[in-house]
Amino acid sequence: MTNDPQPAELSHIKVGQPDDVRSIAMLHRKAAQGTDGPMLVWLGGYRSDMTGTKALEMDRQAAELGLAALRLDYSGHGQSGGAFREGTISRWLEESLAAIAAFPARQVILVGSSMGGWIALRTVQELKRHTDAPKVSGMVLIAPAPDFTSALIELALGDAERRSLEERGYFEEHSEYSPEPNIFTRALIEDGRQNRVLTGIIETGCPVHILQGMQDADVPYRHALTLIEHLPADDVVLTLVRDGDHRLSRPQDIERMRAAIAALV
Repeated sequence: MTNDPQPAELSHIKVGQPDDVRSIAMLHRKAAQGTDGPMLVWLGGYRSDMTGTKALEMDRQAAELGLAALRLDYSGHGQSGGAFREGTISRWLEESLAAIAAFPARQVILVGSSMGGWIALRTVQELKRHTDAPKVSGMVLIAPAPDFTSALIELALGDAERRSLEERGYFEEHSEYSPEPNIFTRALIEDGRQNRVLTGIIETGCPVHILQGMQDADVPYRHALTLIEHLPADDVVLTLVRDGDHRLSRPQDIERMRAAIAALV
């Protein structure tokens, strides 16, 4: 542990083809001198940013342990450029991989919340394809929402939403966490079908700890059970929080996250 952690440093990288460049904001904390542990990587949820409660707590834990930590804002989120309505899983995955590559590490632990859990699962798949990429030594998935566009959103679409998608290319939905409505685009839904992971065995090659609230109104806890069925080869721990909601940001929930991270470190 270190008693004098340095502050996380803000930087930006350009991601995308020349006609589709996005400026991606990142906060990186260097490892303490002499520390040889994994870099903690925060992958946030839909419409969240890298300064949320859980992201900050992950960074604080990294400082306490002397570990490197990386957080990023996807395009259209927080301090990053790009239009939110142009966001897709493929775009946000590309940005996450670019951010990890910008701070080379031997090992990483991916901490993904909600949609970030889906991106974490896609990230480990992509990193395993490259011999020079860091090894994912563990994953903490908080209320993970893999394949949410097809498994949760599309299945619940009514006639009005389908008509809005057809005519306007998006539909709006009331948000419990913001005065602004959630916006789901046709591009997001169509791209989501190309990034599904709940189609067969997912081989992460590392231990996985899932934290899931049983009062989650956005991602039913049964979705976490479905995910486990697709992780038969991994060491998986599932913690069901009987009174937990989707955010899992209460002090007791944060302690569960910290314990899960510590166990993987």
